[in-house]
Amino acid sequence: MDGKDPTLLEEDREEDIVPAAGPDTADGEPEIEHLDEDDRLTREYVEAVRDAVEEGDDGRVYDLVEPLHPADIADLFELVPAEERPDLGKAIAELMTGEVITELNEHVRDELFEALSPDAVAQIAEQLETDDAVALIEDLDDDEQRAVLAELDPEDRAAIEDALSFPEESAGRLMQRDLVAVPEHITVGDLIDYLRDNGDLTTEFWEVFVVDPAHRPVGTCQLSWILRTPRNIPISDVMKRDQTLIPATLDQEEVALRFQKYALISAAVVDASGRLIGQITADDIVHIIQEEASEDALLMSGAGEGDINQPIRESYYERVRWLIANLGTALIASLIIAAFGAAIEKLVALAVLMPVVASIGGNAGTQTMAVSVRALAMNQLTQSNTVRVLWREMRVALLNGVTVAALIGGATAIIFQPMLGVVIAIAVVINIITAGLAGVAVPVLFDRLDQDPAVASSVFVTMITDSMGFFAFLGLAVASGLVS
Repeated sequence: MDGKDPTLLEEDREEDIVPAAGPDTADGEPEIEHLDEDDRLTREYVEAVRDAVEEGDDGRVYDLVEPLHPADIADLFELVPAEERPDLGKAIAELMTGEVITELNEHVRDELFEALSPDAVAQIAEQLETDDAVALIEDLDDDEQRAVLAELDPEDRAAIEDALSFPEESAGRLMQRDLVAVPEHITVGDLIDYLRDNGDLTTEFWEVFVVDPAHRPVGTCQLSWILRTPRNIPISDVMKRDQTLIPATLDQEEVALRFQKYALISAAVVDASGRLIGQITADDIVHIIQEEASEDALLMSGAGEGDINQPIRESYYERVRWLIANLGTALIASLIIAAFGAAIEKLVALAVLMPVVASIGGNAGTQTMAVSVRALAMNQLTQSNTVRVLWREMRVALLNGVTVAALIGGATAIIFQPMLGVVIAIAVVINIITAGLAGVAVPVLFDRLDQDPAVASSVFVTMITDSMGFFAFLGLAVASGLVS
């Protein structure tokens, strides 16, 4: 399941990445620059492809797209309108390799696959590494999955069905089945001969896994060690016994954290009995880290996936529910304001300054919440240091509160009256300290309840800071005698 050609020349790779641009094409037309200085497809190039697609000139479309790198072809599909993608796909069918498919946006890929037969999807899947094939097939409906699996070779089908048996976003789904594993009783020379003579081995690997008779990993050997060690030395004397093993059911976010923490290039994946069943490599983790980071940022904003290729109906559903939740929490702050309606009528300055207190508290809460959510995601904030982190953020909030309170209090005293300056200064300190407390406590609470802290923390933190800001400011104004 490997769509990569190991015989590809380095010159060919360079041509894929930076297409040669001559002054004219073979038919005398001016050559269109494919990429700009930031390695993005130029507007002129995209328009040229679209014009050729609209005219039905498949040959012209193929000639324009053929020099592109697979990742740039995937970008091209995202840049053209959805209704033009099927015709573009048909025109460059021979270029739609597994490498292009894996680079496609998920929603764009689903649109293209709707027009393909199960046999065509199966042919694409067979070009891919197992983990990429799983990522492709797992997004299909159950009926479509069964139809595609039925078209695969028995060996490929068994590997993919095994991967699909693991939970979504787990190491079992992410891992590659193709690896090199050898027994520990052989010598370095035996291993080198095995690697050279066995043409069925995977073409890309960085280390060799050493296993016991039960196929449990007992160590690893990097290729650099193997090449620099005399042939007669036993593998058991060269291998590194201390290794990081990844349980197949481990969440992909936890897998990424282990790679980051221990600076791994690859790691063995084991089943419940400790047997070696696959490996995960650093190139897989790069995508996971980017995906998880983007996911957390978008969840905190309530924007769902935040993908511009996502269907409008799905985007609407994911965003509107959080807007409705925000509406509900905003009503709580409105009720507090209504309770002090008489005081606001007597002193208009209260209405002018209320949004300032709430806004400052909201921003302070967002800052602390972002730090807390990131710390939870990176395993920096755990049960062992929650109290210490909370106390730290409270002290930061106190310093911030005093600084901002001095500024807003002084300005208010000059513009309105001294007592109102004192009131708003105290209210700001109270609200920023509350924001610091909520910014840590709310994400931690969601995490303790096994909920994603990035999903709803912002809604509740905003509610707390708005409500406390209005209550502290208006309550202190009444208590101070400013409003009789």
